[in-house]
Amino acid sequence: MYRQLSVDRTVATLQKLKRRIEERFPESGLASVGGELCEIAGETRTRVDRISRPHYPTRLLVGLFLLILIGIVWYSVTELIQFRQDEALSIDQLVSLIEAGSNELILAGAAFIFLFSIETRIKRTRALRVLHEFRAVAHVIDMHQLTKDPSRVMGASGRTTESSPERTMTAFQLTRYLNYGSELLALVGKLAALYAQSLPDHVVVGVVNEIESLTSGLSRKIWQKIILLDTEGLSSGDTGSVLKRPGSGSAVSESANPILW
Repeated sequence: MYRQLSVDRTVATLQKLKRRIEERFPESGLASVGGELCEIAGETRTRVDRISRPHYPTRLLVGLFLLILIGIVWYSVTELIQFRQDEALSIDQLVSLIEAGSNELILAGAAFIFLFSIETRIKRTRALRVLHEFRAVAHVIDMHQLTKDPSRVMGASGRTTESSPERTMTAFQLTRYLNYGSELLALVGKLAALYAQSLPDHVVVGVVNEIESLTSGLSRKIWQKIILLDTEGLSSGDTGSVLKRPGSGSAVSESANPILW
């Protein structure tokens, strides 16, 4: 049970996170991104199941081509044997026949390799198409935290301009908003990992690793802002209390604990 990711539990965790965001920031762009990610995740069950199942039409077609190829090779060999029995071969003719036979064997081997990899390449194309969506969603999530500046909440002096974004969040709200963004990024990586789990192809695994590195890097940027707010002791803005890390005096947000299934 704990040796692989569960599609249903991963999707359920994402849906619960979406509800948490909507309850605290109902009109925010981050809630809309969470809803869009839930729609993509809802399709994940079908897509992962389709990728993990054998693709029988492709296998049938490949089997038919292999039978035809074997028949062609068999016919060539029998013709060569018959020709050798009917006529005495000179050295030049024997070398030509050996060369032609070698070329046919090489081409047949290449054809076998190509045909056996068709199913994997079809599944790989489907998986990569979805993984590119996850990469785009990760960047969209990052866009929603770019203007969330902790220094404004911390009372930093400085004049705003006409193009400055409107900042109405308290320190606690900003901490929660950033934390939700970090959790969304983590779940993007987990959804991507489901495809590598179902199709352990080296190309798919490489793209999933890139997505996990991307989401981890974007999450680190968010947590730099959260730590800055924590350091100033402002993360209790709306609640009047700050959760304390056991054995220390530092403040942490309420969702710093991992999501348990």
